[in-house]
Amino acid sequence: MLELNIFIILSFSFLLTLILGRFLEKLKVPWVFAALIIGILFSLNTKIKNIILSPSFELFGQLGMYFLLFIVGFELDLNELIKKTKYVIQTSFFIILFEALFSSLLIHYLFGCDWILSSIVALSFATVGEAVVVPILDELGIINTNFGQLLIGIGTIDDIIEVFVLTCVVVLVGSGTYKSTTIFSIITVLLILFALCYGLTRLGKESKKFKFRKIELLILLSLSILFVFVGVGKLIDADALASLLAGISIRTFVPKERLKKIEKEVKTICYGLFAPIFFLWAGVTTQVHYIISNPLIVIGITSFCCLLKIIASLLSTSKILGIKKSILLGLGLSIRFSTSIVVLKILLENKLIGNDLYSILMATTVVFKLFTPTILSRELERIYKSKKCVRYTS
Repeated sequence: MLELNIFIILSFSFLLTLILGRFLEKLKVPWVFAALIIGILFSLNTKIKNIILSPSFELFGQLGMYFLLFIVGFELDLNELIKKTKYVIQTSFFIILFEALFSSLLIHYLFGCDWILSSIVALSFATVGEAVVVPILDELGIINTNFGQLLIGIGTIDDIIEVFVLTCVVVLVGSGTYKSTTIFSIITVLLILFALCYGLTRLGKESKKFKFRKIELLILLSLSILFVFVGVGKLIDADALASLLAGISIRTFVPKERLKKIEKEVKTICYGLFAPIFFLWAGVTTQVHYIISNPLIVIGITSFCCLLKIIASLLSTSKILGIKKSILLGLGLSIRFSTSIVVLKILLENKLIGNDLYSILMATTVVFKLFTPTILSRELERIYKSKKCVRYTS
């Protein structure tokens, strides 16, 4: 009998992604989400699930996330983003804190957690899994629209907030794994990341002195810079933020005449290998049984959290985006991934929250991961493509 291993699973996963992806494209959904659906189906098989959740496979999944966020940073129009910095920061804090405030009330009164714990859980769960939304923005070419810049900008601010939430959790539980992590070290690493980014942007004019005749050497330099950023960010679990900053740095450092060439090559690496593995891995981490155990409560809390994001988005962005796009922004910001799940696991392992709260919150993650990308991609495709305004800034 054929013994399952990582390579056989990868082979079948890529083949199934190719087949299912063609069908999804007809529904106006990026083909790469086929890997997410396949991963969710694979999660029902314990043997396959254990192989995909192995450290070796997880590394490839994380690389997929890094490359997706690297592409976003690489494609961002930094000058336009800087002009909107104040508005993006204000909007980010308003939307995240708005949901965190009302979610903490729900957690406190429904699950009986104290106010501090309720606030930490709510704040961690108000965060954004922007890596899941990247393929939609990239395929529609709307990363540099007001919609795309706001979503990515909020996701960037959110990454910083996630780091501090994780620190609060570590202090609260006294976890030995993170005992060396202090507020000082977190601030230091964040400053190093931003200093690296700023330094490379300032070296943009000097980059012409680097005579890279072969594009392969320039890509090797780009990957080296990406992994330096990720390695530094990993020290405080800010690897997602680091990947984004690496992309921004490369865009300003590399000569303009070589940008398109590098972008094409990096996208080939990302979408041809790492992105499908990332979504497969993300799908396998989905715990479908959470939904089955408490469907009504899960639907209720999912609807409540999504409604909070949409209301906050409408209140803060409707004037610049319009009502329809503000609603879609709130929907896109509802997707959860990475650090929020880590926070919940730490709290559960230290018995600060019960299995009921953990299971229900994880179930809402499943629902958002399952349905939000499909709805978001179809509606954005309809709005932007129908108006032929993909390259505009509206």
